[in-house]
Amino acid sequence: MIHLISHIQTMKLLLTLPILLLSFLFEERKSGNPLDNLPKNIEVLTYFGERADFSPDNQSIAFMAKSFGDAMVIDLKTRKIRCLTCNVPGATFLRVMHLSTGDYILIGPEKFENINISRTRDNELWFLSKERGSKPVKLGMKMYEGMAISKKGMKIAVAQIRDQAPELAVGASRIITADVDISGPVPKLINQKTLLESPDRSCRFEAQDFYDSDNKLTYVCYQPNNQSAVMGVDLNTKQVTNFTNSTGSYNEVEGIFPDGMYTCVESDRQCEWLGGQRGIYNIDIWKLKLDGTGKNYERLTFFNDYEGGKASNPVISADGKYMAFQHARNTDPAGVGYGLLLYKFK
Repeated sequence: MIHLISHIQTMKLLLTLPILLLSFLFEERKSGNPLDNLPKNIEVLTYFGERADFSPDNQSIAFMAKSFGDAMVIDLKTRKIRCLTCNVPGATFLRVMHLSTGDYILIGPEKFENINISRTRDNELWFLSKERGSKPVKLGMKMYEGMAISKKGMKIAVAQIRDQAPELAVGASRIITADVDISGPVPKLINQKTLLESPDRSCRFEAQDFYDSDNKLTYVCYQPNNQSAVMGVDLNTKQVTNFTNSTGSYNEVEGIFPDGMYTCVESDRQCEWLGGQRGIYNIDIWKLKLDGTGKNYERLTFFNDYEGGKASNPVISADGKYMAFQHARNTDPAGVGYGLLLYKFK
């Protein structure tokens, strides 16, 4: 009987050891709202909205009121907000970005059908003049997710998958570059070229930022099992560089710094000590040096330290002094946000 009790106690101990070990390996996420505990260099800009983009003169930020909604702009001095697309009945846009001229590029479907179809098959580019009262004009190109826009010229880069380009094989993707021509009565895309092609789902592209005087481009390589890598390509030589060089983690490249030596990354690196499901949901914003080693990371936000929290979609001002980003819940789809924040670099 004594031996039986001793055996049962031993089994209980063995069963609890993994739990005890995990508690030592992982820190606990905090309860509460990260907005109530912001550092001094971060301030709340809005309590609604998502997908911020700085104007070329750093005086304002364009953003989306919500997914499949209206594009807005906030003046950073007065904090006044105005709507850019409220003259479009039932606007269903997903993103708004600035051209170097101060005009805008909108991304989204003409009408909403459902989340999957409207965000993929029907996702397309629109030009919106900076002149007040202007209405969006189709540019005649469908594309996948976000895009890269030159901060110096009129060059853009977009990715496509089979949903937008039926001639592509299942799982394949490509990146196309083009120039926005606004010299005529109707804006249009010219000089379209295929920059990169991926034959299958081992690497699905999304274009992100031009750098090095528009001679290079950062892009995301989405990989199976909720992984992704920060990539770069030379537009002239087509030479590709993997800047993260890691496996088992999620690293989605976002806003680049003006010097082209660093970029922001949505990453799940903090899950190494916080635990939780890795991938697109438990993310925070990190700064990565584009030296090709994949080792020089600096964490910029700590929203995922809180239960259910995450920070995402960062962009850097043209002078490199500020970062705008959004806060969200880690159960939300990519891109969904509940307000913009402004980060001042020390």
